[in-house]
Amino acid sequence: MKKENVLWLILNLIFLIIFNALFFVLGGTEQKASAWLSYVFIHFAYLMLLATPILMRKGKSREIFGFTIYSISTGYFLLQLATGIVFILIALDSINAPLLVQLCLAGLYGVLLIVNLMANERTATAEEHRQRQVSYIKDSAIRLKGVLDKIQDKAVKKKVEKLYDALYASPVRSRPELAQIENHIIQSIGELERAAYNGNHGAVGSLADSLLAAVNERNMRLKTLN
Repeated sequence: MKKENVLWLILNLIFLIIFNALFFVLGGTEQKASAWLSYVFIHFAYLMLLATPILMRKGKSREIFGFTIYSISTGYFLLQLATGIVFILIALDSINAPLLVQLCLAGLYGVLLIVNLMANERTATAEEHRQRQVSYIKDSAIRLKGVLDKIQDKAVKKKVEKLYDALYASPVRSRPELAQIENHIIQSIGELERAAYNGNHGAVGSLADSLLAAVNERNMRLKTLN
């Protein structure tokens, strides 16, 4: 095991060691059921806090996802810790009140956690889709390279070469606001490719001009958004 992992394990165990030492030294082993119930809920909340990194979706926005999930888990743990300590100290004979209160806290935590995990999943999926889409734009530049061999007209070929250079030099990163124009670029490249293979140089030249304008507009808008 790496030294860093060992240190993190020790750090994570500090709370458990201190809390359990206080619980058993001050209260002993013969405590009421309500106290043991709170003891279990506190440990559950802490374990969920430790398990938070496992719940986070990997991706470029992992830090943003993690901040939200960590905030929810930390908030639940602190609230549960305070509530559990109160119930341990007052040591009620009945477990009804401690059980209902702490179940409600756990239920609220579960709802907030699941809602945020679902939202993060949708965001991460959309992010992956955007990344694939931008990668496809780069692949389209490679496709244009093949189209150049099919074009005999020098003027049209020069236009496609200019378009190829612009596409190849375009930034890989993207933004959701650019989805419409990027979809248009991808679809138009397919049209240009078909026109080139059909020998329709007029359509190729026209598409190359409009595509170059779209690529330049996309790149310009990307600069203003970042």
